Amino acid sequence: MDSFLRTHSAPSGDHRERCAYHHATQQAFLEAHEQAFHYFGGVFRLLRYDNLKSAVKRILRGHQREEATRFIAFRSHWRFASDFCTPAQPHEKGGIEGEAGYFRRNHWVPVPRARDLDELNAQLLAGCHADEQRQIADHATTVGAALLAERLHLLPLAEQDFELAEVMFPRVDGLGCVRVRTNLYSVPAAPGRTVEVRLYPSHIAIHDEGRLIARHERCYERHQQVLDLEHYLDVLERKPGAFSGSKPLAAWRARGLWPPSYDQLLDELIRRHGQASGTRQMIQVLSLIRPYGHERLRTAVEEALGLGCTDAAAVRHLVEAVDLAHAREALIELDALSRFERPLPVMTDYDGLLSQEVTP
Repeated sequence: MDSFLRTHSAPSGDHRERCAYHHATQQAFLEAHEQAFHYFGGVFRLLRYDNLKSAVKRILRGHQREEATRFIAFRSHWRFASDFCTPAQPHEKGGIEGEAGYFRRNHWVPVPRARDLDELNAQLLAGCHADEQRQIADHATTVGAALLAERLHLLPLAEQDFELAEVMFPRVDGLGCVRVRTNLYSVPAAPGRTVEVRLYPSHIAIHDEGRLIARHERCYERHQQVLDLEHYLDVLERKPGAFSGSKPLAAWRARGLWPPSYDQLLDELIRRHGQASGTRQMIQVLSLIRPYGHERLRTAVEEALGLGCTDAAAVRHLVEAVDLAHAREALIELDALSRFERPLPVMTDYDGLLSQEVTP
């Protein structure tokens, strides 16, 4: 992911917490606050902003602002007060621009590479934790130590986060997708079934009867199909001929979820078992992603190929073998076994019983 992404920062003295989004929407703006509150372990009593539209509906005289309705509800939930800078007076925002520049130079040069938004935000969070060891000039303590001292003066976190999700109830179409805004997202549910979709700034979560059945990174383009190959494995196992040219497989390739080792295993399975049977076995291998995850299956496939084994059962064994490993029992010294020694029984006394007559 090399494209530029919008970032939101939450200020706190000499440090910031950062997260990235595809678009700087109001929903992302509010979610970034919650991420910061949890990072700092509390809520700031007063937050100062420039006059961004996510918070300000209209600028009035002086420091008076007509705030956005949802922003008012959000800060009421978290119980903090707001203040706004004078328009066109950037110096009123303190050192936030300088801190943003420092973070960009030290953590975004060269431009970071990531498979998706979650991985990129994990890199940003690691950068924030690394900055906790920094000691700013004219400060006696590190940033992390100042964070701990400041935490004592913050408001406690709310018992529950603010409800940021936009909820809708679309129906699954004949292609196994639900329409959210203008885009289609795949879902492992029967056509015609109504599901619950919760729309967040960076992802969408699809629930069926309270159970999470699918999660996709949110797409901000229009009229796109966001497909997950895992949602179509059952159908493709019945129709293996459609596998190699399917759109979900192409989507996995584009997202980096189909490594070269999968192509090598598929080619070997087809060579040994034929097109249809070999493809079915590959689909059965991919079904192991559901219980064990992508990384574990990828490791097992590469290990099997390294051993010269191209069999679906062998891959399954390697995936499951991790759970079968037992901790090695502690070795017992031979001297410690002496406590179990007992004298051997004497059998000669029993021989006397053989010479006695048995009375009827």
